[in-house]
Amino acid sequence: MFDVLLRMAALIALGVAWRILRPGGLDGDTLRAAIATLVYYLLLPAMVLQILWSTPLGLDSIRVALTGVAVVIAGWTLGLVAARRLHLTPARTGALLLAAAFPNATYMGLPALDAALGPVGAGIAIQFDYFACTPILLTFGVVMAQRYGSGGDSVPAWLRLARVPPFWAALVGVSLNALGLPLPDALGGLLDTLGSGVVPLMLLTLGMSLSWQALDQRTAWAIVPVLAIQLVLQPVLALLLAESIGLTGDYRVGAILEAAMPSMVLGIVLCDRYGLDSRYYSLIVTISTVLSLATLPAWLYLLTGT
Repeated sequence: MFDVLLRMAALIALGVAWRILRPGGLDGDTLRAAIATLVYYLLLPAMVLQILWSTPLGLDSIRVALTGVAVVIAGWTLGLVAARRLHLTPARTGALLLAAAFPNATYMGLPALDAALGPVGAGIAIQFDYFACTPILLTFGVVMAQRYGSGGDSVPAWLRLARVPPFWAALVGVSLNALGLPLPDALGGLLDTLGSGVVPLMLLTLGMSLSWQALDQRTAWAIVPVLAIQLVLQPVLALLLAESIGLTGDYRVGAILEAAMPSMVLGIVLCDRYGLDSRYYSLIVTISTVLSLATLPAWLYLLTGT
């Protein structure tokens, strides 16, 4: 996994370099938005459909989803306690809650788990995200972002979910899987070709999203609790929960590694849309992502000895 994390770090670094150097005069934010749109609406749905259509689904899938729900709820609760003790502004509180609750389950989780566990790892990452994290984010998470922020919209929760192409791809993939319909070779090849671009493009856009602009002494101290929640406490909770619900083998390792991922990148979009502190959130993503390159191998070694 260490070699894969080095490659991931290199792709992230290339994204950072693009943001700084702006080759061809194209700034990182513009390119990031274009790539993210392509991935979100075309490439990622193709990957999700292929994985969930062909991956065996059963009780372990339910256990992975339950672990994801528990991790998000625990992160949100611990984040709320931390925000109150730090006496943060509402805009910064909302950003902290999003960063503490929701791991980067797909953008970092998918390539990391695929490297550590193979195809089953990619399936776990998709299940953890689209069976747990994404539905909570686009319902409860958005409501809370509106509460602490100063902007947003009144779109119903069900309509927000209906506007998420990977979520629909997940539903279709699970349905076809449950019906026992085989994935045609020609379609499988097309989906594989489209999906192969997801990981490198996601990591490049992650690099383009990283920013140190908001770093100062007071902000640095306000980030420490989030790092502890995301990189230590949430995976510890997942470890304890896995023991109690009978999650074993690769599914146990995958669910715990997902819980150990840094803060999600998508939160930056929500912060912008709902008037939360985007610079503070971007700084959390930056630091947690950098630290995760060390903590993820440590968690993998703890769980597997490799």
